[in-house]
Amino acid sequence: MKHPLTNNYRLLLYYSLFWGIIAIINILLQVLWYNVPITYSLLDSGSNYILYPLLGSSIWYSIRYNSLEEVSVGRLILFHFIAASILCGIWVYLSYAIYQPFIYDNNNFLNDGLPSKIFVGYVMYIIYLVFFYAVNYYQSLKEKIKKESEYKALIREAELQALKSQINPHFLFNSLNSISSLTVSDPEKAQEMVINLSTFMRYSLMHNEKEMVSFSRELENIKLYLSIEKIRFGKKLNAEFEIDAHCLEAEIPNMILQPLFENAIKYGVYETTEQVTIKTICECDGNLLKITIINQYDASTIKRRGEGIGLRNIRKRMEIIYHQPDLIKITDHKTSFEVQLVIPQKQAVS
Repeated sequence: MKHPLTNNYRLLLYYSLFWGIIAIINILLQVLWYNVPITYSLLDSGSNYILYPLLGSSIWYSIRYNSLEEVSVGRLILFHFIAASILCGIWVYLSYAIYQPFIYDNNNFLNDGLPSKIFVGYVMYIIYLVFFYAVNYYQSLKEKIKKESEYKALIREAELQALKSQINPHFLFNSLNSISSLTVSDPEKAQEMVINLSTFMRYSLMHNEKEMVSFSRELENIKLYLSIEKIRFGKKLNAEFEIDAHCLEAEIPNMILQPLFENAIKYGVYETTEQVTIKTICECDGNLLKITIINQYDASTIKRRGEGIGLRNIRKRMEIIYHQPDLIKITDHKTSFEVQLVIPQKQAVS
């Protein structure tokens, strides 16, 4: 930790102004009120409010390496008493060395003022000690808060990366299984699916380091994902989009929608022989982006299940990013399944 006066020029300025103002007030009081000769007053103020502040700044190092938490109280008191005595001795010696050429004919002034000078030296040391301990505590607290914030950011990033890493392998596994089947039944579709899958994974890797992307980019990625699944399911899969154009520039967490569509296909399209429509509605409401995904399903073919890894993943990611636990709403309409994401924006989308 650097010296606060050399590391913070604003504090150094305030420090200098404070002692400069005190010195001027002292000179005015001594000269105008107590009729002290101007020479004596200048020497006294220079010694007390210029020389001592210069020497006193070194007290920082005596507390910097003698923490209250690391040193016993008795040892700390002894250390500071010795340090105060040394500093006081140096200050008194230099003060009298400065006084001597100007008041050599008045030794009584020097001798009579010695006890009070020594006393003032110890008092000033205590004042500086309290001041620097306060500054040291404040700086330590700031550094602690900063480090805690950095640690929290690292933990948050690690959690987000862990959550995102659960999605890609899961989707890739399903897609490769589909490609494997298509290579036998329809090689051309298998080739098309490989190309689309390559483009999709390239997007995923490209944006893996960026937590937020525009909704328009995420929408393009979703349409690419659906085109991959369209090859697999054909006419069984039908996708409809009702997107407010004003929402396209909104920001959303990357890859946040893909698990929802994967879930809709898994429990809607996969389990039936009829065509299933997955409808996506997006609208803006002030500084909220509302995305609703509705998919039909055959209730007779689906067993009652809790949240899968995809929905738990999204709920956790949203809570980590926005610090709100209620940004995803899931509704079962018996013949259709509805998921609504509410994504806060930094400013209103217009």
